[in-house]
Amino acid sequence: MKSLSKTVAFLGGIALVAAVGFAGAASAQAVSQATPKNWNYEIKDGKRVPKGERVTNADGSWREEVRQGKCVTIKEKTAAGEYRETRRCD
Repeated sequence: MKSLSKTVAFLGGIALVAAVGFAGAASAQAVSQATPKNWNYEIKDGKRVPKGERVTNADGSWREEVRQGKCVTIKEKTAAGEYRETRRCD
């Protein structure tokens, strides 16, 4: 009888550890969800980063302008994979 209660207690402990592990994995997946596309910023490293209007061309190149106060950051990537970022403040 004593060994039966030890077995039940051991299996109960394993079930408890597994339940906590699954709950932790589920909460980690909820945190890693992407920011909705209609928001004007993304959250990176716990901080808000503004998103700009990106124009993508048929050849895979794109251009994005992000305005932060009086400054404009222009990000461009060519079809060949060359990336260029310029910043202009008025």
